[in-house]
Amino acid sequence: MRKALSVLLALPLLAAAAPAAAVHPPSSCARPNVLFCEDFQSVPLGGATSLKWGVDTSHGTLTVEKAPRGQRVLRVHTERNGRAFLRVEDFSAPGNSFYGRVRLKADAFPRKPDWAHYTLIEATGQGPEIVRPLGGQYVPTAGRAFWGVGADGGPTGDWTNWRESAPSREDVWQCVEWRMDAADNRVELWFDGVPQPDLTVSTRNHGGNPVDFVFPRFDTVKFGWQLYQPNDGAYDLWLDDITLATNRIGC
Repeated sequence: MRKALSVLLALPLLAAAAPAAAVHPPSSCARPNVLFCEDFQSVPLGGATSLKWGVDTSHGTLTVEKAPRGQRVLRVHTERNGRAFLRVEDFSAPGNSFYGRVRLKADAFPRKPDWAHYTLIEATGQGPEIVRPLGGQYVPTAGRAFWGVGADGGPTGDWTNWRESAPSREDVWQCVEWRMDAADNRVELWFDGVPQPDLTVSTRNHGGNPVDFVFPRFDTVKFGWQLYQPNDGAYDLWLDDITLATNRIGC
């Protein structure tokens, strides 16, 4: 009897000593008003493929791997000025307006050549503008890279509205949210739930030519990495919890 009692008393101590279970944020995929969602938990490990999305690569790869805490994440790897994107195709948002959310970690950002420009999220469709709600640029006068909203291909030209108030942080997970508001062709950003008003662009307030910035009719959203200038490096980006919705998802 004493032996049995001592075993029972030891059980809570054994349970407390066991390693903690892997923690993963609750999935957004079951929420209402979600237009697209991928948390990679049901995607097989290895080369990233799915019937839900396409792949766009050149000198780059996409693979699904296990993160240290056990959840599956998308690894984006590129060589030189390559690209590797997950493509959300046949996308449609009511009123051409939507919110997005992604968790991401970049191992490093380019430091050459001067003014090297990169994109992590890109939205395109029926219309000339290529809208980049999340990208950035290496600024040699500051000696580091900064986040910025940008565009290309339309009358406003090729621009990145980077701000020193939003440094691109290396080797740390961040939750990035953004809003596309067609009423004023407005792009807004949040990092870890904190608004970044310095990065906001709109029809008349942007970083390009002095003409109106106008959204295309969005039908494709891409997540990944592209560096546009010649470069002899390699870049790794990690993505998780990608969500597009008609209302803000939150972190």
